[in-house]
Amino acid sequence: MATTNNQINSISNLKVEDFQKIVEGKQISLYFLRNNKGNEIAITNYGGTIVAIIVPDKNGKKGNVIQSHDNINDVMNKPEEYLSTLIGRYGNRICKGKFTLDGKEYTLVQNDGENSLHGGPTGFHKRIWDAEQIDERTLKLHYFSADMEEGFPGNLDVSVIYSFTDENELVIDYTGTTDKKTIINLTNHGYFSIAGIANPTPTIEDLVCEINADYFIPVDNTCIPLGTIIPVEGTPFDFRTPKTIGQDIDKPGDIQMKNGSGYDHCYVLNKKEVGELSFAARIFDPNSGRTMEVWTTEPGVQCYSDNWGTGQPGTHGATYPRRSAICFEAQRFPDSPNQPHFPSAVLAPGEVYKQKTIYKFGVK
Repeated sequence: MATTNNQINSISNLKVEDFQKIVEGKQISLYFLRNNKGNEIAITNYGGTIVAIIVPDKNGKKGNVIQSHDNINDVMNKPEEYLSTLIGRYGNRICKGKFTLDGKEYTLVQNDGENSLHGGPTGFHKRIWDAEQIDERTLKLHYFSADMEEGFPGNLDVSVIYSFTDENELVIDYTGTTDKKTIINLTNHGYFSIAGIANPTPTIEDLVCEINADYFIPVDNTCIPLGTIIPVEGTPFDFRTPKTIGQDIDKPGDIQMKNGSGYDHCYVLNKKEVGELSFAARIFDPNSGRTMEVWTTEPGVQCYSDNWGTGQPGTHGATYPRRSAICFEAQRFPDSPNQPHFPSAVLAPGEVYKQKTIYKFGVK
C-alpha cells in the first residue's frame, strides 16, 4: 500500500485517497516509484494503469509525459479504455475473434467490429491486479486469469514488474505460465506526450521519430494483417532516418495510411537474435528537448499515432486532442494465431512467457 509520506512528497500532485476504492472485494490504490534524480512514476493496480511519469525538460522543469487521469473514477470510466493500461491476454487484433489451437476452434468477444481487440472488453486493462510495492522504485503486479476468461483457454498466471532506474528508465518485465496450451501477447498501451500534458496537450506531429525496422505489416480496412511483411522503403512508414511524425501522416493516396487513419501498424523490428533486448524506437520533442527511447525483447512494435483522440479531459485540467500522444506497444505480431508464418504467440504448460520493454526518458 502506498504510504501517506509518499503522498505528501508526490511531485505529480496525485493523492492516494483519490485512487482508493474497493471493487468486488478487491482494493484499488495508487503506488509511486521514485529514483535518485527525484523523478516519479505513479501507477494504479486497476489495469496496471500508468497515471503519471514526471521527468524534466531541457531547462530542468518537470512535467507529466503520459496521458491518464487524476482519480480512480475517471480512470475506470475514461472514453479511451486502453489509455496507458496493461493489455492482455492478447494485445492487438485477432481476425473475427477466432483462432484454432490443436485442432480446436476458440471464439472470443468481437469488440472491434468483427474482430477481437486487446483481450476483449474486460481484458487485463479492466482487471484489478494484486499489488506489492517491493521498494521505492519497484512495483510488482500479479493477476490470475481463469481458464476461458474472455474465451481464452488455460489458467494463466501473470506477473508484471514495473521498475524505475536512476537513468530515468521505466522497465517493464512480464512473465506468464499456463496449465493448458494458450495464446499470449502482453503489452503496455502508454499514451506518451513527451512535450508534456497541457490544455490542450500539443500535437505529436512535430516530434522527430526513428524506428529501427526495415519492414512493417500492412493491414486491411479493419486493421487485420494482410498476411504479408513489406519493406518500409519508399513508403510513409520509413522512419529508419529520423523525420517528423507529421511529415507523411496525411499523405494522400496511401492506402495503408488510410486503413489506419494514420499510423496504427506493427513494425517488424531489426533483430540479430530472437528475443534479444534491442533498440526499437526513439522520439525527440524539439521544444521541450525531451527524448524517449524504446528497447524491447519483442519482435514487433505497434506504432499508434492517437488517431481517434477526442479532446477528452485528463489529469489536472489537461485535455487530450486527436494526435496528442504516441504509443509504442511492444508485442508479437497482430493476428499471429491465424498467420502461421508470423512468430508464434502460443504458450504451453511448462514454458514461461517472458518479455522486457524499456522506455528511457532523457533530454538533448
